[in-house]
Amino acid sequence: MLRRTFSSKMLTALAGAGLTATLAGCGADDAHVAHDENPASVSSSVDDSPYAGRELAEPQARPAFTLTDQSGTAFDFAAKTSGQPTLLFFGYANCPDVCPTTMADVALALRSVPADVAARTQVVFVTTDPARDTADFLSSYLDRFDDGLPNGFIGLTGSQAEVEAAQEAAGVPLAENDGTMHATSLYLFGTDDLARTVFSAGDTSAEIAQDLETIAAA
Repeated sequence: MLRRTFSSKMLTALAGAGLTATLAGCGADDAHVAHDENPASVSSSVDDSPYAGRELAEPQARPAFTLTDQSGTAFDFAAKTSGQPTLLFFGYANCPDVCPTTMADVALALRSVPADVAARTQVVFVTTDPARDTADFLSSYLDRFDDGLPNGFIGLTGSQAEVEAAQEAAGVPLAENDGTMHATSLYLFGTDDLARTVFSAGDTSAEIAQDLETIAAA
């Protein structure tokens, strides 16, 4: 039986936003089930929301965890990104579809927002497959997306236990099947160190850009 672990704060946030906490399998032969593919999942207050993404019922605090970045240096997520607009995603570099599509959408969004917003925004990709995603491998992978952007994407890896601790700190379900089945949530943390909106598979670069500008102006 597959193991699925959810934090209480994530269940509360997802339920309030009308989202279903599921994992997505990456691969041509897998059924892709994102958090919000059910049309009924959008909250009833969506028309009043200032966000293009899914508004969380309760803001989620910027999580605290430390992993190793692509330069081989310890990276304290909460301390290094505090006070900056930050996009946080958990995935793996060998993913054939959801992960590269998400990173490409993020890159496109950053190229479409005002230069000062892009310069302030941090993008952090945490591997769910640390056995294969070494620091060097993450570096070459993320270089495919962040070319020309003012801030390079940050790739984080570590031991299996460290990566799972990071997922728990962020309130996402633990990845399964050697990291290939993972949450598709892309969290946007604001300058107040809170996430009020989350994106998932199917959301567009334009929606990401819109919310980046909204939270950067707050």
